[in-house]
Amino acid sequence: MKALIIPVTPFQQNCSVIWDERSKRAAVVDPGGDLDRVLAEVDREGLQLEKILLTHGHLDHAAATAELAKLRHLKIEGPHRDDQFWIDQLPEATQRFGFPPAAAFTPDRWLEQGDQVSVGDQILEVRHCPGHTPGHVIFFHPQQKFAWVGDVIFAGSIGRSDFPRGDHQTLVKSIRENLFPLGDDVRFVPGHGPLSTFGQERQTNPFVADHRFG
Repeated sequence: MKALIIPVTPFQQNCSVIWDERSKRAAVVDPGGDLDRVLAEVDREGLQLEKILLTHGHLDHAAATAELAKLRHLKIEGPHRDDQFWIDQLPEATQRFGFPPAAAFTPDRWLEQGDQVSVGDQILEVRHCPGHTPGHVIFFHPQQKFAWVGDVIFAGSIGRSDFPRGDHQTLVKSIRENLFPLGDDVRFVPGHGPLSTFGQERQTNPFVADHRFG
């Protein structure tokens, strides 16, 4: 599997184009905006988009989803159904933050803990990781030890938990019990900022490092 990270929107959210190198079938992870840039990269690589994968329903991750799905006739997979209320708020949220207008939508497939999603012949495992939002999921490619974690964890930080239905302790539990066991050598793409590894965050992250938990 190959991946290309494209920071989008004024929030510089890490949208990713991921694809199966053999078949060139691809997905866009978290299309928050700037579709012209995202689709230019898709076309430059000669990819065949087949779906959209969403980690959660916040506007910087999901605002361009309905438009992209319509433009390229794509299925939408994710997040967990507990984020529908965030998706329903997209028209209002984009207006409030000065984003281009966005339509609400219902994903073609809600995702649960233990589900799998395919991109071409590649299989990603799904983990439900609430705390930042109640329906947040992450995508893990075990063969390449690579994960797309949205706003659950960042290099040196973790997601905000002060949004409606967010919860700090739930977020910490999601990270320590659902992400760190995937392996110290797993690299991850966070929703914002540079890549890191779970091992690095276990050692140094001031919110979830091992030394904070005895």
